[in-house]
Amino acid sequence: MQGTFTIGGVTFDKRLTTAIILTTLLALFDYYGRDLLANDAYNRFVVYFFVPLLVIVFVFRDKPAHYGLRIGRWREGLLWVVAVCAVMALILLTLAATPEMRAFYTSRAPDSVTGIIVENGFEMFGWEFVWRGFLLFTMAQTLGPGAAIWLQAVPFTFMHLGKPEAETLTTLFGGAGFGFIAWRTQSFYYGWLIHWFLGAFTMLVATGAI
Repeated sequence: MQGTFTIGGVTFDKRLTTAIILTTLLALFDYYGRDLLANDAYNRFVVYFFVPLLVIVFVFRDKPAHYGLRIGRWREGLLWVVAVCAVMALILLTLAATPEMRAFYTSRAPDSVTGIIVENGFEMFGWEFVWRGFLLFTMAQTLGPGAAIWLQAVPFTFMHLGKPEAETLTTLFGGAGFGFIAWRTQSFYYGWLIHWFLGAFTMLVATGAI
């Protein structure tokens, strides 16, 4: 799928339109609990990874590598992972221990440390692919990377509504940061590793495991 179509004198890019509609619907289905699997983390992995992947391959007829599904600039990527995780670990030791964060995550975290780590890994893989893989790289083809980096962070931010305020208020900038790293490295893997660490570490601190 390439090119444009016109309705009422207005021209639309086919891929961009498809990506915006699809990601919006996936987020809404997630919000309203239209789950394929009972476990939220595994459900989000399936929905946010495999559905866009199928669209890339069978609708766009393109290579998944063009949407960040590759190693990319791994040296730079690993530097980002180490630097961001080190800084954020120091911040989260305090932030994640606040009463609001403890109350929220204690009631939602898996029962074991292993569960926290594994489920966060699967869930964040789906989240990073749909926003920093599929949507980011689709929008960048038409709008350029600068606009794409900020725009993909908007739905990502709204997906955090209902979480503690301190966390939600940072997600626009965090999402843009993940997008910047994905574009720099041409891979969503490094944002996934960071997001996985942040999600798991937050839960571990909030639940008192750390």
